[in-house]
Amino acid sequence: MKYIEFDQSRPFDLVLLGRVAIDFNPAYNDQVKEEFKPLKKVHMFEKFVGGSPANIAVGVTRHGLKAGFIGKVSDDQFGDFVTEYFQEQGIDTSHITRCKNGEKLGLTFTEMLSPKESSILMYRNCIADLQLHVDDIDEAYIRQTKALLISGTALAQSPSREAAIKAVMLAKKNQTKVIFDIDYRAYNWKNRDEISVYYSIVAKEADIIMGSREEFDLTEKLIQPGMTDEESAAYWQNCNAKIVVIKHGMEGSTAYTCDGEKFSIRPFPVEARKGFGGGDGYGSGFLYGLYQGWPIIDCLEFGSAEASMMVRSNNCSDSLPGPREVQDFIKEEKEKFGEMIARV
Repeated sequence: MKYIEFDQSRPFDLVLLGRVAIDFNPAYNDQVKEEFKPLKKVHMFEKFVGGSPANIAVGVTRHGLKAGFIGKVSDDQFGDFVTEYFQEQGIDTSHITRCKNGEKLGLTFTEMLSPKESSILMYRNCIADLQLHVDDIDEAYIRQTKALLISGTALAQSPSREAAIKAVMLAKKNQTKVIFDIDYRAYNWKNRDEISVYYSIVAKEADIIMGSREEFDLTEKLIQPGMTDEESAAYWQNCNAKIVVIKHGMEGSTAYTCDGEKFSIRPFPVEARKGFGGGDGYGSGFLYGLYQGWPIIDCLEFGSAEASMMVRSNNCSDSLPGPREVQDFIKEEKEKFGEMIARV
C-alpha cells in the first residue's frame, strides 16, 4: 500500500526548514588522527556543515532528490561557508537569508570518548537559525515542493517558531505534504510545557512524524503522558499522520502506518566513531525510499543502514552516502551476518 502520494508536477522533492550550523569534530583523517579522548585534550579539529535538517538536505540530494532549504545564516564567512557548501551539493539556497543584527551560526564541538560514549558542546547564544521570520516564508516556494520538512529545533524560540508554523499552515493550504522531524535538543527551550505546546501544533498537521520515544514523550506531555508506542501512533494518525516512526536507539525502530500495520527494524552492527549523526542518515534514507515508492520495511532497512554508516563516520554531512553505497553496505552486512539481520 502507498501511504503518501506526492505531487509529481512540483519541481522540488523536499524543502527543509530549520537549523544549519557548523560542526567541529576531532580530526580523523589520513594526516591527523585524534583518538578517543576528552574534548579538553583535543588539539586538531575538522570543520563540517551540521544541523539535522541541513544534513538531511545533503543526504536526500546525494540520493538524487531535488531539495531546497528555508533558513537563516550569519552574515559573515561562516554564512558563506554553509551556503556555498549547499550550492556545491545542488541544494537550492534561494530562501536562505542573512541575519541583520550580528547573530552567528551555531557551533558544535564534538567529544568522542569511546565507540559507545560521545557528547556535544553547543554554542547557541544570539543564534542565527532562530532568527527566521514570518516574512522569510514564501508561499510560492512551498507550493513548488512535494513536501516540507520541519525540524523541531525551529520551534524553540521566536521569531523562528512563528515562521515554522506559518510554513506549515501554507503547506496545508497548498496540499504540500508535511514531515515533522521532532529533532529535540535541550538548548534554547525554557521548559517542557513549552516544548509540548509547539511540538504538538506541528505534529497534529504532519503527514509523517519521526522521532525517538523520548521526543514523543515530550510532544505528548500536555496531551496524554505515558502513552505506549502503539497509543502514540494511533493518536497522531487520528489527527492527520499517515506514517509515524518511533525510534529506540540500539533497540531499533518501528514505523506505524495508517492502515494499522507496523514494521520494525534493528540497527546494522558497526564499529561506531560517535553516537550521533545516525538520525540524519536514517531520515535521509527512509525518505528516499518513500519517494521511490518502496514498501515501508525496505524504507526502514535503507534508513537503518544509512544510520549505521553515519555513526561509524567522523562527520554528519560530508560522509553521507549515495544509494549505491548504501545498497553495497546492506549486501555486505547481510553476507556477513545473515539475510534478515536488521529485520524484526
